Amino acid sequence: MSGKASAVAHGAATIVNAMALGKGAAFGVDLYTKAEVKLTDDPMVVEAKISSDPTESTVLAEKTVARVLHLFNVEKRFGAKVETWSNIPIAKGLKSSSAAANAIALAATAALGKTLDDLEIIKLGVEAAFDAKVTVTGAFDDACASYFGGIVVTDNLKREIVKQSPFAEDLVVLFLVPPQKAYSADSDVSRLSALNPLVQVAYDKALEGKFWEALTLNGLIHSSVWSYDSSIAVDALVAGALAAGLCGKGPAVTAISPEGKIDSVRAALQKHGGEVLEACLSKEKAKVI
Repeated sequence: MSGKASAVAHGAATIVNAMALGKGAAFGVDLYTKAEVKLTDDPMVVEAKISSDPTESTVLAEKTVARVLHLFNVEKRFGAKVETWSNIPIAKGLKSSSAAANAIALAATAALGKTLDDLEIIKLGVEAAFDAKVTVTGAFDDACASYFGGIVVTDNLKREIVKQSPFAEDLVVLFLVPPQKAYSADSDVSRLSALNPLVQVAYDKALEGKFWEALTLNGLIHSSVWSYDSSIAVDALVAGALAAGLCGKGPAVTAISPEGKIDSVRAALQKHGGEVLEACLSKEKAKVI
């Protein structure tokens, strides 16, 4: 046992938000979070540091390592020091928690000299997200998209992957990232119930493989529920985006662009202020490094 390991998991973006139905869909992007876990001789003491955003809470990191130590029944033998680095903006709807939990769970397992199957790693992170109170649904869809890459459609309540799909074409993802933050645990889920039938339509489209239609419809629905400006997505569509809509609980907006339309879609997003972040679709699986 080395007692120390690092892992990386990539980011993800929403196709269908799972808050309304307990079912969702998401896809991987090549943003990343790297985690390093080093075991210590201080049982049940987990110290964590988010190097890329030191002001953010480290509770998720602590809870994820605690879940791993408990699973292998070694929490009374070891503590750990955890450090993460990421280019995923936190609390913008860009799945920073899912990527972090995946990378930390992988690194902690490897530091113990153990292995788990992929879904076990993902579910450890999902449970830790509940422990840390950073999620409403467990974000199983986001976690699977982060971990596996590609497109996933899931039943979050059952923790099951309903459909996985590779990307049919090379496209670019542009995120409009406003300066304000929004935390999933603070989202007003009660407002969604009136629009559940429309979210179901978006989910059904995802099941049919009409992923970009589902993304746009989902974004319009949730922008309306949480009073975000839906004209941002509409402007991106007019400029040539294949799909555009609110990512997660916001405030970031996702736009899926063909190569030839990147400049016009970027310009449409920039009119609304905030940073425009460019990423590629990710086909990479999370891994120990």
